[in-house]
Amino acid sequence: MKGRIIVLIVALIATAAMRAIAGEIVEIRLRGHYFAEPATVQVTVAVEPDAANRVLRVEADGDRLYRSTEVELSGDADKRVHTVEFKNLPAGAYELRAEVLSSDKVRGMATQELVVSGLGGQ
Repeated sequence: MKGRIIVLIVALIATAAMRAIAGEIVEIRLRGHYFAEPATVQVTVAVEPDAANRVLRVEADGDRLYRSTEVELSGDADKRVHTVEFKNLPAGAYELRAEVLSSDKVRGMATQELVVSGLGGQ
């Protein structure tokens, strides 16, 4: 029993460390979390420059709508801050995801929630 607890603790620490590393690779910066329908949401994404960086994928994943866009990255020579805009998002809850991809794997991912509220009288 004691051995299982130690293994569980080590696994939790490793998971937390992996999340911290991923957070250092990519970060979503969003002005506000609540928007009115139809929402235009400007997403700022900070990416730690690295020679392995090839693609930045940003997704808005909602109940009724999914949108994504990709930005080509040029490794460690690329800029750190990127801006993506999603227009006319309908009411609903969304998860924003930003992933930095190398040529063969996801190097880091960040997520953030946002809510678009309907105006009811339309």
